[in-house]
Amino acid sequence: MFSRTKTMTSTPNYSAGIHRLADVLQNCDSVVIGAGAGLSTAAGFIYTGERFAKYFADFIEKYHFTDMYTGGFYPFPSQNEFWAYWSRYIYINRYMNAPLPVYEDLLKLVSAKDYFVITTNVDHCFQKAGFDKKRLFYTQGDYGLFQCSEPCHQEIYDNREMITRMVLAQGFEIDEEENLIIPDEKALSMEVPDHMFPICPVCGKPLTMNLRSDDRFVEDEGWHAAAERYQNFLRTRITGKILFLEIGVGYNTPVIIKYPFWQMTAGNPEAVYACLSYDSAACPKEIEKQSVCIEGDAAKILKDLAEAIRQIPEAGL
Repeated sequence: MFSRTKTMTSTPNYSAGIHRLADVLQNCDSVVIGAGAGLSTAAGFIYTGERFAKYFADFIEKYHFTDMYTGGFYPFPSQNEFWAYWSRYIYINRYMNAPLPVYEDLLKLVSAKDYFVITTNVDHCFQKAGFDKKRLFYTQGDYGLFQCSEPCHQEIYDNREMITRMVLAQGFEIDEEENLIIPDEKALSMEVPDHMFPICPVCGKPLTMNLRSDDRFVEDEGWHAAAERYQNFLRTRITGKILFLEIGVGYNTPVIIKYPFWQMTAGNPEAVYACLSYDSAACPKEIEKQSVCIEGDAAKILKDLAEAIRQIPEAGL
C-alpha cells in the first residue's frame, strides 16, 4: 500500500518534534509501544567496549572476539566452554539491571495511560522496570527461559537457578544488587562442569535458549496468551486516538513492529505514528502528516519528552 519511495527522514526540528509528541501523548486515548534493541542500547545494555571486556576478558584473549553478540555464534570446542560463555552472557543481559533507568523513564510517561507493549527484545527489561506483565508481548523469546533443543514438547523452563550456578562455578561472585563481581580475573574458569549442563527433563536432550532463531522456537501457552492480549488490545482500540510509539526498532524484523504500525496508522485518521531512533527515524510519505520522527539517543529523548509534558498545563508529570 506504500509507494516505492517509502520513507521520509526525521522531523527537521528536534524541539518541535518533542513538543508535538508530548502533546500527542498527553491527549491520546491509548498507546502501543513497539520496542527494539535500540531501547536497551540506550539503557546501557551494550555488547561491545568496556562492558564486554569486563566480563569476557579471558574469552577475548583466547578467541579474539570483538563483541559479545558474535562471540555467541562461535563453535566452541566443548559444551563446557559453550555454557561458560552463554551463562555469563545470559546473566549480565537478563538478571543484572540495566545501567541507566531508561525503561523506568518510559514507564513514567505511560503509566497513567491505557498502554500495551510489543517488543523483539529478550532481556526482560520492561517487566523489571515495573511494566504490567499482562500488557507485554515478548515476541522473540526471553534470555531467562530454556526450552528443549529438539523440541520434544512445547514447554519452557525458568533458567535463573541454572545460570546462577554456572557463573558461580566459574569463580564469579554476586553482590546484594545481583551484579556479577570478579574477585580475581586470573582465577576465573572458562568452563563449567558437565553435571551443570541443562538437560530436557522429558527426552534427555540438551536444553537451549528460548529465542526465535528457527522453526524450533517454542511458543508456549504464555506466549500465545500474550499474543491474544495484544491482538485484543488492537481490536478494541484501533479506531480511537491511538499513538503507535516505536523506539529503537531497526529493519532486521520490520514485519513485527514497524510495518504493522505504519499500516494501522494509515488505516486510522486519528492515529499517530512516532518513530524514535538513534540514526534512522523515518516514516512512509503516505502517513507523513500523522507522524513524528525524532532522531537521537532514546534516553535523552524520553527525558526531554517528560520535561515537555511537565510544561503542559495539568499534565501531572
